[in-house]
Amino acid sequence: MALIRTAVTDAPLDLAGEFAGVSNGRADVGAVVTFTGLCRDEDGRLEALELEHYPGMAEAEITRIATLAAERWDVQALTVLHRYGKVTPGEAIVLVVAASSHRHAAFEAAEFVMDFLKTHAPFWKKEHALDGSTAGWVEARIADDEAEARWNKDA
Repeated sequence: MALIRTAVTDAPLDLAGEFAGVSNGRADVGAVVTFTGLCRDEDGRLEALELEHYPGMAEAEITRIATLAAERWDVQALTVLHRYGKVTPGEAIVLVVAASSHRHAAFEAAEFVMDFLKTHAPFWKKEHALDGSTAGWVEARIADDEAEARWNKDA
């Protein structure tokens, strides 16, 4: 049974600490794959990205997605952290850390988690421009739905 840790937080993500948490002292771990999603500056026009979420529901959905991944691939540990609040360019928004005996399971589990987070986790993003204006809400992308569909086809 995989050790699953999920959280939604307004605090900066501790990338090194989370990596160490799934890998240190574990003889059964042969691969750790991490994915860190960062806030982009959108060609220099973005001051911040504001992430809102549905409290309680967001945490439950992230845990559900991580559990699906752990059931599908042989991972020893899976950590999924997601920020909310204002995030500035270069800061981490999301972190997925998958630890397994072999790299394939870790890569697949991490990619699966990200593809499902993009389409199922109840988060909304609002762009704040450097000129002080609010650029508006970020729309969902068809490419995210297509990425999720690949996993459903393979199931």
